[in-house]
Amino acid sequence: MDVGVLLVFQNWFEDMSDEEVFTSDMELGVLAEQYGFDSVWSAEHHFDDYSMCPDNLQIMTYLAARTSRVKLGTGAVILPWNDPLRVVEKTVMLDHLSGGRVLLGMGRGLAKMEYEGFNTPMDEARPRFNEAADVIIRGLRNGHVENDGPIYKQARVNVRPAPSPDRSWDGRLFGVAMSPDSIPVVADLGAQLMTFMQYDTATHAEAVNRWRELHRAKHGTEPGPPLLQDFTYCHEDPDEAKAVATEYISKYFLSVIKHYDFAGKHWRETKGYETYQVGADMIREAGMEVAANAYVDANVYGTPEQIIGKYEERRDAMGDLMANLAFSYAGLPYDKVHASMKLFGEKVVPQLQKMKARTGATV
Repeated sequence: MDVGVLLVFQNWFEDMSDEEVFTSDMELGVLAEQYGFDSVWSAEHHFDDYSMCPDNLQIMTYLAARTSRVKLGTGAVILPWNDPLRVVEKTVMLDHLSGGRVLLGMGRGLAKMEYEGFNTPMDEARPRFNEAADVIIRGLRNGHVENDGPIYKQARVNVRPAPSPDRSWDGRLFGVAMSPDSIPVVADLGAQLMTFMQYDTATHAEAVNRWRELHRAKHGTEPGPPLLQDFTYCHEDPDEAKAVATEYISKYFLSVIKHYDFAGKHWRETKGYETYQVGADMIREAGMEVAANAYVDANVYGTPEQIIGKYEERRDAMGDLMANLAFSYAGLPYDKVHASMKLFGEKVVPQLQKMKARTGATV
């Protein structure tokens, strides 16, 4: 399977500036290639210390120049906040600069404060994503962009530089699905599923299998492997691994609650996000400590052997998959970040790469 590194750029440090954190996390993308990882990904977020990466295509352009082999993924470009024509242009340009190493992940966004910052009604998130995703995929494949939908009006224009006729986008398009409502959308697009681990393996396996069935029914083909995103900590001492993971993944969970306002009750009233209210209610009913512990357990951490075992369990439950790991988050000291990532690269990555599942990007 492909094994990637997710860059989050979260400034939960008390003694580091945004610039220091941003540049330190950026260097992890360069180290990912040195440590044997297959890909580097970046989220898109705005206006908060939760995640400081407002343009992940620009981030990947920088990494394209600093690396030669590693694939470059967006996890994800949030389509309602970006003009679809510009997404096509920038993606094609990055693909040329990197020699065909782009993996394009697309999402619709979840934070009310980010939608408010862009003066975009959150009720329009789903139709904006659906329409923009279709425009972008068509544009990447045929080299021109045009649309006459209810939201995006675009007279036909050619993309220059044009997409390479020698490179297919098959196996290089991903859609984020964090709720049951998003699974059919990703299947309809023909994209590979991308999701953050937040439940037990059986729950995620049910969603993955549903997506595969819908993809087969829609396209008559077998979909590529799903991409599973985790927050991780790897250490040779199992007790140390568990202690650090419990402390810092729990802190990250609290940052999720804060950024997305999961303690709020607005989800039920926001069109297209009603299913998130169920999760918010469950968190309140269970209590924050119980919810945080469950979130920690959903992610992979431990010794190299323990982590490999967890991925074997996932593969047995879900079939072929792709792995993506965030090593820097919630103020975890950088000496621990580097040691964890290096050990993971040395002892876990080679074993996971033997478990099949490769992407379609050029290497």
